Amino acid sequence: MNEMTKPDLSRGAAFARPPEAADLALPAPALDAPGTGEGQTLVYAAREEPFAFVPHTAPGEADALVAAARDAFETGPWRSMPVTERAATLRRVSALVRDHADELARLQTLETSIVISQSRGMHVARTAENFTFFADLLAGHSGESYEQSGRYLSIVTREPVGVAVLIAPWNAPLVLASMKLAAALSLGNSVILKPSEYAPLAVLRLAELVREAGVPDGVVQVACGTGPGIGNALVSHPGVDVVGFIGGTETGKRIMASAAGSLKKVGLELGGKSANIILASADLERAVDGSLMGIFAGNGEQCLAGSRILVEESVADEFTARFTARTKALKVGDPFDPASEIGPMAFAAHFEKLLAFGETAHSDPAYTVLAGGKRVEGMEKGYFFAPTVVEACDNSTTLCQTELFGPFVTIQRVQGLDEALAIANESEFGLASYIWSDDLPSVMRARRVLRAGTVWVNTPMARDLRSPFGGYKQSGIGRDGLPGSIELFTEEKTTLIPQEPLDLPKMGAGEG
Repeated sequence: MNEMTKPDLSRGAAFARPPEAADLALPAPALDAPGTGEGQTLVYAAREEPFAFVPHTAPGEADALVAAARDAFETGPWRSMPVTERAATLRRVSALVRDHADELARLQTLETSIVISQSRGMHVARTAENFTFFADLLAGHSGESYEQSGRYLSIVTREPVGVAVLIAPWNAPLVLASMKLAAALSLGNSVILKPSEYAPLAVLRLAELVREAGVPDGVVQVACGTGPGIGNALVSHPGVDVVGFIGGTETGKRIMASAAGSLKKVGLELGGKSANIILASADLERAVDGSLMGIFAGNGEQCLAGSRILVEESVADEFTARFTARTKALKVGDPFDPASEIGPMAFAAHFEKLLAFGETAHSDPAYTVLAGGKRVEGMEKGYFFAPTVVEACDNSTTLCQTELFGPFVTIQRVQGLDEALAIANESEFGLASYIWSDDLPSVMRARRVLRAGTVWVNTPMARDLRSPFGGYKQSGIGRDGLPGSIELFTEEKTTLIPQEPLDLPKMGAGEG
């Protein structure tokens, strides 16, 4: 392995190619996040080799970041810009994302190990769409007015909330960062964006494209670093008005506690342990296809994964056999190989955690391992965890209750819909649920009973940004999508105007 280049903190990121990585053809752009603190060495998970050093923003820099964001909000042109001009800027961002699709996809795949076909074909395309969607929102958004018995006119308007801190996760950084960023910008806010320390590069490049599109100085800044470091300094800062976070539930709880000191608004999209119900009335071939995508897309590292399969007893043998055979046939490999369907886990600590869960599955009699649960055979280098299928006898067990966040699914047998719904709701999470059935009454009952923010029927993971997305219970607070974004990133103001002169009491005038 060649020596890492000495990090140049003023430049933002120092790159060193892993050997045999020339085929990646990755540029080394100047990524200008502030950085005077410690840093993170990024490791290419397929080879366990470092490829870049990214300096971290020191917690002491939070004051300067917030001051710059506040100044841009209070005195800059962004929030007062005509909506047509602001929308045009967001559309330029979308166009630049499409122009740089290959570069963004490669950066994301390099740092997250999401396979390149998904990074390019799904993630970058959705990133561009996020900016277009919220540009269109500006064109159709308007206030409200009410008349009160002919005497008053009440005018209700929404105004940008101010300085937003947006914290993006490592598992799908482009899509999830851009969804929050596009929403906050479209509504006139200034943003400090904190990517995960494990996956900052694609987000940093996205921020450069945002500025290139014409978003004014100070409106978008990036702070790289850890949650306990710069993350906490920003979340707890009294000059920050709103925090948007996507990530784990325990981290979300800490963010909520830190933000409480100044009663700032908080939007949290957190963990999940989503049930995937397969009824005898389902088209089993489609259910197998959708269930595989529901758990194994994005390497299984996704909060909305259908990680608990609940299959009706009468079709359990057939479904399980088909699903397990297809799981064993999945192509696990280098994420830059176009044929790969699953890449390695994103970083070493996460890989080790999944290995420990796999050991639990192999050693505990409550489980029967049908596939995986260990390192991929023949791949001794790289964080390659074999796609795992485990049959579980009890929903209260660790593997059925813990968000594993990887290519790891449990299967439980149920006698019918009622038992499936009861088990589905036996979780501290409530982000999403899936049901596969061609019986309309069963589907409609499931839709009513399931305690989850989204219910997918005969489909995996479809999204419409016009509709809300978020969780019940410990899966979060607030919603992404159109209505939730407006609620999070704006404040409502009511102005009351009398429609004719009022006859007011003359207090203090000495009249009886």
